[in-house]
Order: sequence, then C-alpha cells, then structure tokens
Amino acid sequence: MSKKVFYRYNPANDKYERVYPSRRSRIWGIARNTFMGIVISAALFSIIYYWIGTPAEQRLREENEQLNTQLDILNRRLDASLGLMNDISERDDNFYRVIMGTERVSRAKRYAGFENENHYNHLNTLHDAELIKNLTRKMDMLDRQLYVQIKSFDELQKLAETNKDRIRHIPSIQPIAQKHMRKMASGYGTRRDPIYGTRKFHEGLDFAADKGTPVYATADGKVVNASWESGYGNLVEIDHGYGYVTRYAHLSKFKVKEGQTVKRGDLIAETGNTGKSTGPHLHYEVRYNGTPQNPINYYFMDITPEQYNQLILEAENAGHVMD
Repeated sequence: MSKKVFYRYNPANDKYERVYPSRRSRIWGIARNTFMGIVISAALFSIIYYWIGTPAEQRLREENEQLNTQLDILNRRLDASLGLMNDISERDDNFYRVIMGTERVSRAKRYAGFENENHYNHLNTLHDAELIKNLTRKMDMLDRQLYVQIKSFDELQKLAETNKDRIRHIPSIQPIAQKHMRKMASGYGTRRDPIYGTRKFHEGLDFAADKGTPVYATADGKVVNASWESGYGNLVEIDHGYGYVTRYAHLSKFKVKEGQTVKRGDLIAETGNTGKSTGPHLHYEVRYNGTPQNPINYYFMDITPEQYNQLILEAENAGHVMD
C-alpha cells in the first residue's frame, strides 16, 4: 500500500506545499496501527480457538466422541451379559440344584463385596468418573458371577457323577422331536378352556403335530397306565421314580403297555385327537411329588440354547389351548 501524502495551501505564494508529520505524530501512528493489529489478531485467535479449534483440538474432539461411543456400546454389552448371567443363576438355583436336592447359592455369596462403594473411590479423579465407576462395577460384578457360577457347576458336576441313576429318571428331553413339532399350541399356566370357555389352570404343554407323530419317553421309568382316561383320551403315564411322573395324552396309538419298563428316548405312542381335544396334538405333563411342574424347565439334553430360548418364547406367548 502506498504511503499517504498530505498537502497544505500557502496563500503567500499561491501554492500547495507538502506537509511532513512531526515525530510525535509518526510514533503515535505506529503505536495505533500496532495496537489495532494486536486487537484484530486476538479476536481472530479467539474465534479459531473457541469456535473452530486447531487441527489438533479437532482430532481430540473426534477421538473423545469415538471413545464415548465405545463406552456406550460396552455399557450395553455388559448389561446384556449381566442379564444372561442372572438367567443362568436363576436356572441354577431353581432347577439344577432342586433336581440335585442341594441348597441354592446364597445372594451374599453371589454378590459378595459389592455393597462397599469405597472400593471405587480411587476413580473419582478421572474424567467422566461416574461413567467409569459404573462400567468398572459392572465388569467386577460379571467377573464375580462367572466365578461363582463356574464353582457352582463344578459342584453340580460332582453331584451328577454320584447321582447318575437319578438323572436317568428325570424328564429332560422333548416328548416330540424338534423336526416333527409344528408349533407350541399352549403353554403352562392359566388359560381359557377351548370347549367350556372358562378360565382354568393348564397343567402341561400342548404340542401341535400331525396325527401319527412319534412320541418318546422323556426319561427312564415304568409305564403305570396305558389306557383311555376321561378328558385325556388315550393316555400313557410313566412313573420315573424319585417323585417324577410324566403324562402323554390325546394319543392315537399305544406303543407300550402297562408294566413295561422304558428308557429315555423310547417310542411309546403316536399323537392323535382323542378325548377332550380340538385338534391333533400332544398334551404333555411333568409332575413332581404329585404337583404339576412347568415342562419347559425339563428340556436340557436334546436341544440347543437357541432352540430352548425359542421354546420359552413360544410357551409364554402361546394361548390357544387345545384340550
């Protein structure tokens, strides 16, 4: 930029004469321009720092967002894992240990040490301390539950080795092969009677299947009844000992007779539509010491965990009673 030049009119000689600024004026101009430059630079720096950010700061923000996303994913995965562990613990306490006749694992043993919040105070100085403490607590709880559950299964394995005969006599497979089952028609619990329209307690599970589908004994035992029973139609009843009895109703054909000894997986009958029934199916019951049990808890030998979970969903949602 060219330097500004100033002129002043001189009436004495009728000419314009160049005006040279004084030293003070020059110093003041330099100072003023320098100050304005500093102000403008500071303003630009503030805009870049607070609103745009340096490239390094932008990278840090992106990395922080990615870290928060990963922590959120980890938190949700931990919740899912803890939910699964709770399901395993409940089945361990309410089924496996009941079968083996041993005491449940106490809550104090499963969650020992988690009442002391001071254990995580050393994390208070970290950024996002509450989030980190929460994740750490969940990971510790999962580790604890896994440890306790492994010890529990080790104990159950030892009990199983000394109770092999009892295990052979506990119902533990589906009475109809998975490949032959069309759907779960009705679950265990209170349902609407399909004929009388009243509410009643359904003491077993109904498996919808084509007439003539093979029906298998779910455990070792002795056939104590293979005849017509009112409501049940053609019925096979097996006493497995150790307090367990199973019933298979609405059959079309008997493949066993009263007094016959059977093994788990033996063919005992074919499905039908006899008795108080609205269509071809198998009504299956499990009783322990005379009390009806939910048969869904007695399939742990011949299906995968995925198939078992699917059966639970079907049993919970099935509401069409067929008998």
